[in-house]
Amino acid sequence: MTTDIIPLLERIATALEQLSPPKPYIDNVEQANAFIWTTQKNTLTPIDEIAYVDFSLLQGLEYQKELLLENTLYFAKGLPANNVMLWGARGMGKSSLVKSVLQEVNKTIENQHNPIKIIEIPRDDIHSLPILLQLLKPLPHRFVIFSDDLSFEKEDRDYKALKSVLDGGIAGRPKNVLFYATSNRRHLMPRDMIENESSSAINPSEAIEEKVSLSDRFGLWIGFHNCDKELYDKIIRAYAKERQLPLSDEELIAQGNEWSITRGSRNGRVAWQFIEDLTAKLAK
Repeated sequence: MTTDIIPLLERIATALEQLSPPKPYIDNVEQANAFIWTTQKNTLTPIDEIAYVDFSLLQGLEYQKELLLENTLYFAKGLPANNVMLWGARGMGKSSLVKSVLQEVNKTIENQHNPIKIIEIPRDDIHSLPILLQLLKPLPHRFVIFSDDLSFEKEDRDYKALKSVLDGGIAGRPKNVLFYATSNRRHLMPRDMIENESSSAINPSEAIEEKVSLSDRFGLWIGFHNCDKELYDKIIRAYAKERQLPLSDEELIAQGNEWSITRGSRNGRVAWQFIEDLTAKLAK
């Protein structure tokens, strides 16, 4: 009977191994400079071409550009650098700045054979950050982990996990990894969530500190403000000049303003969408 059970147990063990998720691994960092972290497969998906706006075309962001470029250059040279939170008005170039700065740094660093690599992690996969950091730590490259439009609607385990990751825990954050995030919210969560917690807490000040402590983990905060008409027109002019669009300045501005009125907003994203549409019309 014992002999008959052994093959059965072996088959059960094999079946369980096949059902278990694949072990995390990274063996393709040489394939590209940009990746998307896929939790379902526990691996990196290479991105052949990064969609980015040229650094010089980002208008009205001189202060923000200087801060992020300086911090990223420190990191590229092996000097101390901070995790960064880019927060503020929507459509004003937060994620565009992250990607363009990395491209700019990789053009200027001395070691062209070891560029900074960017890894985008979806909001829903934040809980897997500790696994990703563990896999990146022994690698010879430098990585910026990027989370776009990061926010939390409630205090969940992802919120707690990110706090510990940014601090680095007892082992410390890997020296070859930085975390950059963008958000429309300064404290990554709705104001009413903070206020509700404060009103029901025994010690309101402690409740508020707990809620805002996540954003405090970012050593560098970079704010983005709403776009006025002067800046909007400046952005349009820069894009049109770069594409050499055959249109007078008066007509360009008039059409750009009409486009912003139909969209009900005025920001960098709307300006880019207008130029895309205008380019197609002129080509036609």
